[in-house]
Amino acid sequence: MDPISVVVTALAAGAAAGLKPAAEQVVKDAYAGLKAFIQQKWQQVSLGQLEANPTSEARRSVVQEDLERIGAAKDRELLALADRVLEAVSRHAPDTARSLGVRLEDITGGGSLRIADVTAGDIGVDARKVSVQGDI
Repeated sequence: MDPISVVVTALAAGAAAGLKPAAEQVVKDAYAGLKAFIQQKWQQVSLGQLEANPTSEARRSVVQEDLERIGAAKDRELLALADRVLEAVSRHAPDTARSLGVRLEDITGGGSLRIADVTAGDIGVDARKVSVQGDI
């Protein structure tokens, strides 16, 4: 996935997990940190609609477009916060990740993996123990 797709997936996963009453505090905290970072650094990126309906592809696309336009892919802190959310969701709310259409586990290697246009209501991509040497 490209960096902005990772951020948008983390936002959607964190928002979706946070909507559940039994969401683990670690997921809520990781999501709150990512959301606060974006809101403080780029006020023009509106997260409210995505937060209201995190499974909406259209709402994710708007946030992705906003983040691409401002060049957020170059922000290492943003990417680290997104990774933290995805890790927390993976460990503490795995059903949430499945409902968003992508589940990735143990992806390693020196290449790149790009996943695009997943519009599943349940698992659309399920990749485990993948070692990427070239580009996929």
